[in-house]
Amino acid sequence: MTSVLTTDHPAWHEAEGGTYARAVRTASGVWAVSWDQDGLHMTCMDGTEDVKPVFVTTDPACLPGGVPAALKTGLADLGPSQRLANPWLWDAITTAILRQVVRAGQARKLYRTWCQTYGATIDTLHGQLAVAPTANQVLALDEDQFAAAGAKFHRTVLRAAATHHERHFLHWQRMEAGDLVAALTGIPRIGPWTASAAAADFTGDFSIYPHDDLAVRTWAAQIAPDHAWPDKKDKAFGPLWTGMAGPDRTALHTLTLSTLTWGSHAR
Repeated sequence: MTSVLTTDHPAWHEAEGGTYARAVRTASGVWAVSWDQDGLHMTCMDGTEDVKPVFVTTDPACLPGGVPAALKTGLADLGPSQRLANPWLWDAITTAILRQVVRAGQARKLYRTWCQTYGATIDTLHGQLAVAPTANQVLALDEDQFAAAGAKFHRTVLRAAATHHERHFLHWQRMEAGDLVAALTGIPRIGPWTASAAAADFTGDFSIYPHDDLAVRTWAAQIAPDHAWPDKKDKAFGPLWTGMAGPDRTALHTLTLSTLTWGSHAR
C-alpha cells in the first residue's frame, strides 16, 4: 500500500505536482528533503552526510477495537503514513513556541517568516528553503528584530528557551519523551501543551502529544461526525481519547498521529 506524507510541521512546502519539500538540520548538516509520487529524496546541502534524516511509518490498520468504527475506517482509508522525525530539538522547541496563542495557519506563516529572516537558507530544485535560527542566533537578536519577523509576543519565551537549551540540550536530547516534557516545562512560559508538542515532534512519540489539542478534536469530528464527541470546551475529550487507545502507548501514538495526518491532507 502506498504511504502518505505527514505534513504537520510548518517547514513542509507544497510544490508543483503534489511534491512536498523541506529543509532540515541534523547533527551533521542541513538537508533538502522532498516527497513526490516516486517517494523520498534527500540531499545534504551543507555539512556532512554522517547523520541522515529518518522517516517513521505509522499504520492505522493496527488500531484497537476501542476506537469508534467510523473513526477507525476513516483513518484506515488514509493508509500508512511517513513522518520525518525532527532531528533538531531546538527546531521542535521553536516550532511549538511559535504555535502559542495563534491559529495553525498563522503559526505556519510566522514560522516560515522567522526561518527566512534569521535562519540559514538553501537553494533547491523546489525553490529556496530555510531552517530556523540557532539558539545562539536567537539570543543575539534585539527587540526590534523580533518585532520585524512578527515574533514580538514570543520574544521572552524564545529567549528563555534558547538560554535553557544551550545549558541542557546535551542531556535533554537523550531523554525519553515523558521526561523531556517534564524538563521543558521548567522553561518560563512553556506549559504542558507547548512542552508536549515539542517533545512529540522531536522524539516522534505522539502518545505524549496534547490530545485535547484543537486540531485533534477538529479532525476527529470531521472523520466521524456522527460520534458523540464532547463539546470543544469540555475537558472530557482528553481522557476519552486516551481511553479509546487503551493501555497501549503505540496505539495512542497511532491514533493521534494518523488523525493529525488525515487533517493535514483534508486541509
